[in-house]
Parts: sequence; structure tokens; C-alpha cells
Amino acid sequence: MADENWKPKIIAIICNWCSYAGADLAGGARIQYPPDIRAIRVMCTGRIDPLFILKAFQDGADGVLVSGCHFGDCHYLEGNYKAAKRMFLLKSVLKNIGLDDKRLRMTFVSASEGAKWGSVMTDVVKTINELGPSPLNEFAR
Repeated sequence: MADENWKPKIIAIICNWCSYAGADLAGGARIQYPPDIRAIRVMCTGRIDPLFILKAFQDGADGVLVSGCHFGDCHYLEGNYKAAKRMFLLKSVLKNIGLDDKRLRMTFVSASEGAKWGSVMTDVVKTINELGPSPLNEFAR
């Protein structure tokens, strides 16, 4: 059970070309969503090493969101396919180390989907709030 002062620490690793632009559109349109996300922009989700995500959990993240281009829209052709395969495999690793795989989510948000970005953020924060603090936080530095 989380204490009443706990706020989730959620890391969003997002594609420069689609999801970051969608987040920017959401901000420009003043679409409301919880401020519990810390965004890290990468050129392509295909660049994300699963160790980055494991390191985020090790360092105290309660959840990680990876968001990129829709399939077929990747500016680097297949980066989002590679990322999706890696995230699928990483979810099984998380289960094996005792973390709920709902703490990692991959979504696809295009540059024109600001409203979708807001709903994804709201849903991710809601999910992490329901799960509570990561059990790894007691070991975080």
C-alpha cells in the first residue's frame, strides 16, 4: 500500500518524430493529463536498449512508457518493429524478476494525435497509481 504522499515516478522514452510531436501538440492544445511523467526524447524507439529500461527501474522508476510511430510510419523504416519485439521480450524478463509487466507499456502515437497522447498519459498514470510504488524502490540508490 502506497503512503498518501507517494507520487509515481514514470519515465516516458518517446520517439522524436511522432510521439514527441504528439506530446507537443497535446501541450499546444492545452489537453490536460497528469504531470507525473518525465519524458526522454530519442530519435527512434528502435534505439532503445532494454537495459535502459531495466536501469530506470533499478534507479527508482515506478513505470516506464515507450512510445513511438505507428507501424509502417517509422522514419527509420523498422525501428518501431524492433522496439516492439524488445518490449515484448522485456515484459517476460520483468515477470521473472518479480515486477508486474503492466509497469512497462509500449504505445504508438503519431504527431497528429495530441488527444491520444493525453489519454495514454492518463491511463499510464492510473495504472501505476493502482500498482503502487515499485517493489524495487527499496533497493534504489
